[in-house]
Amino acid sequence: MPEINAFKMDGLGNDFVIIDRRKNKINLSKEQIIEIGNRSNVGFDQIIFIDKEDKGIFPITIYNSDGVEIGACGNGSRCIAYLISKENNQRSVKLRADKKILEAEILSEKLVRINMGLPEFKGDKSIPIKEGLNPRKVSIDFIEKEYGSGICVNVGNPHIIFFVKDCEKIDIKKIGPKIENHHYFPERINVTFAEVSDDCKNIKVNVWERGAGQTKACGTAACATVVAGYLKQLTEKICNVHFKEGTLEIVYDLGGGNVYMTGPVSDIKEITLKI
Repeated sequence: MPEINAFKMDGLGNDFVIIDRRKNKINLSKEQIIEIGNRSNVGFDQIIFIDKEDKGIFPITIYNSDGVEIGACGNGSRCIAYLISKENNQRSVKLRADKKILEAEILSEKLVRINMGLPEFKGDKSIPIKEGLNPRKVSIDFIEKEYGSGICVNVGNPHIIFFVKDCEKIDIKKIGPKIENHHYFPERINVTFAEVSDDCKNIKVNVWERGAGQTKACGTAACATVVAGYLKQLTEKICNVHFKEGTLEIVYDLGGGNVYMTGPVSDIKEITLKI
């Protein structure tokens, strides 16, 4: 049985298997990714491949545990940046995820800030969403009466956010997959129920990730939630987004329009995958 050397890391419990293929080309089938991602096996929310550096930029490729490639992973990108920084003893790392260049900075030991770029929220092609729907006010029949409409934001991945009084009361395992696979969203969608504090600077979230299910944390969801909250005049442009295992600071830079995420990462653990 072939073996592959890899790494295991997490950001606030959002966990990743990282495979370095800068020297040796390693490809896994969708079935192999699903098998490794199973919690009875190694288990992960996302698996991330690092490819050979190109002009100071490290390309990464990201798959959810269902074996489907995705465009971004905020916590995973912060982990990759930290891994590369330890290897090269550098404070700044540039990654390319899909078509986006992500600039990360190691602020202190295991504390990483990353520029997630410009959020998109204006049209059906950027979300993507069923043609003719308004991304800023999406009503879904089976939850509209209780939770109102959602707002869609793309931060490398498409998200829909609902602002509620108590996000922990949401049965995300029941509602999440129904919204994720709703016919409004041809490429499926990530789902967040968010609860904003009275000071408009702190947000609790309950997240369902497309292709991964309920996760302990989600960086792109945190970014999308702050952008959505600001657009709806519910939050400040700088917010702390709280997950069960910690907090991410999200800054929506209105000057440049970019979204910055700062938070901790775990130790780097070396593992062996049996394929």
